[in-house]
Amino acid sequence: MNQQELARLIQIVTEEVLAAAGQLQGGGACACHSVLYECCPDRLQGVLQAGATRLGLHATGGSTGAVSSMIDHTLLKPDATRQDVEKLCREAAEFHFATVCVNPTWVAFAASRLRGTGVGVTSVVGFPLGATTPDVKHYETRRAIFDGAAEIDMVINVGALKSGDLRVVERDIEAVTAPCRDSGVVSKVIIEAALLTDEEKMTACTLAKAAGANFVKTSTGFGPGGATVSDIMLMRRVVGEEMGVKAAGGVRDYEGLKAMVAAGATRVGASAGVKIVQESQGRALPGGDSAPPAPTGPRSY
Repeated sequence: MNQQELARLIQIVTEEVLAAAGQLQGGGACACHSVLYECCPDRLQGVLQAGATRLGLHATGGSTGAVSSMIDHTLLKPDATRQDVEKLCREAAEFHFATVCVNPTWVAFAASRLRGTGVGVTSVVGFPLGATTPDVKHYETRRAIFDGAAEIDMVINVGALKSGDLRVVERDIEAVTAPCRDSGVVSKVIIEAALLTDEEKMTACTLAKAAGANFVKTSTGFGPGGATVSDIMLMRRVVGEEMGVKAAGGVRDYEGLKAMVAAGATRVGASAGVKIVQESQGRALPGGDSAPPAPTGPRSY
């Protein structure tokens, strides 16, 4: 990146932060309709579009596909076994989840189990701390794609962001989004929102957008907090409607998923995907009238 490109990037970040901050303070009026931003028809239309699947389900009593296709069925525990990953893949194929989200070591195995099912494989990169170097994340990304990953969830360099070194953060994200674009693979940028101020969240989302990422994502599930409605709303405001927003960490039931979708999420990462889909169907479960408890672990990611 040359000095001119860096200056342009800083300008973009500054404009986006100021614009988003203006929207957040006191519910300022939108420029298009001169009503409160939260009541802006364009804003509401975007939220409805983001949650149209949920609304349709509510009215009809629920097809599994609409909810399940929003979920990355997730297993990132360090002690996950081959049998655990195989079970994850069987469930994903049965319930037609968007992807399974696994650690890099399981990507090839999961891809082999899901071939022909229509379910993709998401690999995490730089996980869970994001504190490795851009070249390492670049290699991790290329290797995961080689092994069969259709989507990549990368963790940003949080320390660099907090140090104000935006160039490092931008290069870090671009090291992942570039090979994803070259291979037609979806990229998601985990900002680990619980560690950031609102201004830092806005900056991280703006950098992800500038780097050409497809999604921004709230959390690893291994940090001090998971997805919140307020963070989803903030992230949606910053990236607009052209990018996806993924809620991850602590989404344990159908009510939680609905809240995230209403706030602007278009994808949810959860280890409780089966429970969420069954709740959306109102299905009576063996042994009682409630779904099984969500798996335990770091924030039940």
